[in-house]
Amino acid sequence: MAEEKVYISDLSYPIEKKKCLIYRIFGQVPARLVLYLLSWSGFLVSFMMRNDINIAIVAMVNEPVRTNTTSSNEYCYSVEESSDNIAPVEYGGTLQWPSKVQSYILASFYWAYIISQIVGGLATQKLGTKRVFGYAQLATAFCSICIPWASETHFGLVISLRFIQGFASGLTWPAMYALVGHWIPVPERSRFMSSFQGFSIGIGITYPLCGFLIAHLGWRSVFYTTGSIGIIWCLIWYLLAFDSPEIHPRISLREQQYIKENTNNTYENSRTQVVPWKKILTSPAAWSIGITNFGRIWVHYIFIVSGPTYMKSILGFSIEKNGLLSGAPFICSYVASVFFCYIADKLITKNYMSLTNVRKLMTALSQIVPGILVVVISYIGCDINLILVVWFLAVTLVTASYAGAMANVVDIAPNFAGPVLAFAQTIHMSASFISPLVTFHMLEGQEQNMSAWRNVFYVSCFVTVVTYISFQICGTGDVQSWNYDGLPITTPEQEELMNGKSPEKKPTIVKDDPNEIQA
Repeated sequence: MAEEKVYISDLSYPIEKKKCLIYRIFGQVPARLVLYLLSWSGFLVSFMMRNDINIAIVAMVNEPVRTNTTSSNEYCYSVEESSDNIAPVEYGGTLQWPSKVQSYILASFYWAYIISQIVGGLATQKLGTKRVFGYAQLATAFCSICIPWASETHFGLVISLRFIQGFASGLTWPAMYALVGHWIPVPERSRFMSSFQGFSIGIGITYPLCGFLIAHLGWRSVFYTTGSIGIIWCLIWYLLAFDSPEIHPRISLREQQYIKENTNNTYENSRTQVVPWKKILTSPAAWSIGITNFGRIWVHYIFIVSGPTYMKSILGFSIEKNGLLSGAPFICSYVASVFFCYIADKLITKNYMSLTNVRKLMTALSQIVPGILVVVISYIGCDINLILVVWFLAVTLVTASYAGAMANVVDIAPNFAGPVLAFAQTIHMSASFISPLVTFHMLEGQEQNMSAWRNVFYVSCFVTVVTYISFQICGTGDVQSWNYDGLPITTPEQEELMNGKSPEKKPTIVKDDPNEIQA
C-alpha cells in the first residue's frame, strides 16, 4: 500500500507521515483538541496582557493614605483595627496621576479596541486567522514590556501603548470566530465556545499573580512578566495553528472528513465570498447580538476594571488579597462556562429546547441575574463573606453568554462569523470603555463612598436589563439567507448534498432548523 502523504502549509511538496516530526509527536491528538487548547491559552494570555494594569495601577499611583478613620456605613475598614479588613497599604507608587488620568489610561485600550473590530473581520477574510491572531498577540506583548518605561516618561506614552494594545487585541476575536466556522462541527460549537473563556482563567491568574509580584518585586515586574509570556505563546501558536483542516499537516483523514460533512463553511469559500455588509448592517439578528452584549460587557467590566478599586477603597483589602479575591471569581467562571456550554449542547441535541430558546435562556442568565446581583452587593453592608459569595456568583453567571448570544454569532452566519462578530463587537465593546468612564465620573472624589458605588451599580442593572430586551425580541438561531451570498449553490442544494454523502451514518440537517444536526 502506498504511503499516505501529508502537506505542510509552508511547503509545496508532500512528505511521508512517518518522516514528519510534527506528525509523529502530535499525530494521535485530534486537531480540534489542539485548536481548542490554542484558543483557550490564546485568550488567557491576551487577557493577562490586557488586564495587568487594572490592578497594577493601584500600586503605581501615589495616593495619600487616610488616617484616623473608623469603619462606617460608607466603607468597611478601619486603620485602627487589626483584622483582615485594614486600610490600604502603600506599595511605593510614585506616579502623580489624578483619577481622571487613570480613567483615560484604563479606557484608552478600548477606544482602539472597538475601532479594530471591523478591521479584524476584513483582515481575517483575506489573511487568515493564523497571521491576524498571531501578529496581534505579538504586538500586544511588546507593548506590555514597554509600559514601565513609558509610565516614568509621560502618561501620554502609556495611553498610546494601551491604544496600540487595544487595536491589536480587537483583531483577535473576529479572527478566532472565523476559525470556528472552518473547523468546528455544528454539534460541538457550544462546547468549543468554552475555549474563549480562557480569558476568565487569564483574569483569574493575572490578578493574584500581579498582587504577588507587586508585593515582592514591584509593579514593573508585572508588565515584564505578562509581556514575556505573550511572546512565548506566539512561538507555540506559529508552530501549531493552521487556518483550515484542508491545509493541516497532521490531521487524520477521518477527522478531516467528519469536519467537512458537519460544517457549512470552507476556508476557500470564505476567502472568495464578498462580505454582504449592507445585509449584516440591516440584520435585526446581528443588531440584537451587539445590543444585548453591550449590557453584559457593561456589568462585566464593573467587576473587571472597577472591581480592584472597590475592593481597595470600600473593603480595604491589601494588594495581595485584592488580587486574589478579584481574580478568583474568574477562575470559577471558566468552570461554569464549560458547564453552561455542555448543558446548552445537551438541550439542543436532545431536542429539549430549540436552538433559539437555548440561546435566549443562556443570555438571560448571563445578563439579568448579574445585573440584579450587583445591586444586591451594595445593600449587603460590610458582611465581607456574603459580599464575596454574591460577587463570585455574579461573575460566574456572566459566562453563560458563551452558550447564548456570543455563540449565536456562528449560528446565524457560519460563513461570515468574523465580520458579524466584528460588527457586533463594535457595538457591545464600546461598553468596555464607556462603563469605566461613567464609573470614574460618578465616583470622582467619592471612591470611599458606598452611596456613590450604589448609584454605579443601579446604572449597571438598568443597562443590562434594557439591552437584553432586544435579543429576546430579535434573537434567532436560524442561519440567515445572506450567509450563502456568493456561493455557487443555494441553501437547499447544500442540505441535499450533505444529506446524500452517506445515508447510513452521516449527519443530516433538520429542514426547519439548519443549525441542528441529528444522526
